[in-house]
Amino acid sequence: MAETKKIKTALISVYNKDGLAPLLEKLNSEGVAFLSTGGTQQFIQKLGYPCSKVEDLTTYPSILGGRVKTLHPKVFGGILARRDNSDDRQQMAQYEIPEIDLVVVDLYPFEETVASGASEQDIVEKIDIGGISLIRAAAKNFADVVIVPSKAEYAVLLDILDKQGAATTREQRQQLATRAFGVSSHYDTAIHQWMEGAPL
Repeated sequence: MAETKKIKTALISVYNKDGLAPLLEKLNSEGVAFLSTGGTQQFIQKLGYPCSKVEDLTTYPSILGGRVKTLHPKVFGGILARRDNSDDRQQMAQYEIPEIDLVVVDLYPFEETVASGASEQDIVEKIDIGGISLIRAAAKNFADVVIVPSKAEYAVLLDILDKQGAATTREQRQQLATRAFGVSSHYDTAIHQWMEGAPL
């Protein structure tokens, strides 16, 4: 397995767009193709970059009030497929699953919503499902996929892109995956504390 992996396709799914533009600019200049949903897809296109819709890949619209957008085998297959596994590659070809090499996520602001004194219904709707699933899937497959789990890591990836272009080493992917599981752990802990009634 090659240690260095080229980033060709990026799935961008972020709640807060702050700080995203410089990363998109650099990725676009490196020839990386974008895949996204809803507001993020519109944001990318308004910056003048081509961006495919996840809905066009999955042939499903965003449903259940936006609760289900990226949760689909063509998305998660593209992230979780082992590039050096012949069975995985055969199934990707069979089911027309594209490789997704980079996943950029910024989760729903759960803690901020709780702190604002929002209603229980509003708080529950800020429990991110698709985003946290994307983070875990990409981090699990760090051998092949780069995960940027929050806007705090935008600068980390930008530094890599500036120094190496759209390519990462296994060590860099594992470091980002480690940070990703930290983001996931913190997020789930905050939800757990709220569900138990403990202060955040």
